[in-house]
Amino acid sequence: MSTLSRDQVRTMMGEVLTAQGKQLPADDTTRLDSIGFRSLDFSELALRVEDELDTELNFDAPELRSIETVSDVLDFIDQLQSA
Repeated sequence: MSTLSRDQVRTMMGEVLTAQGKQLPADDTTRLDSIGFRSLDFSELALRVEDELDTELNFDAPELRSIETVSDVLDFIDQLQSA
């Protein structure tokens, strides 16, 4: 399976936000609720990642509930790709 870099996932995350007229901040410690990144946005990002990788990832992981920041999203997708 190919993998996406954190920068590639970050770019995809930015595209999801840009489509809604929002911007992804440069600071990865930014809380998702402060930038309006909702669970639906995460679902769209997940679909984009899966499409790019041409594989399904296990997004039912318990860690999904503890995601609070941009960095958490990037870490989570990194972990899924390495599983």
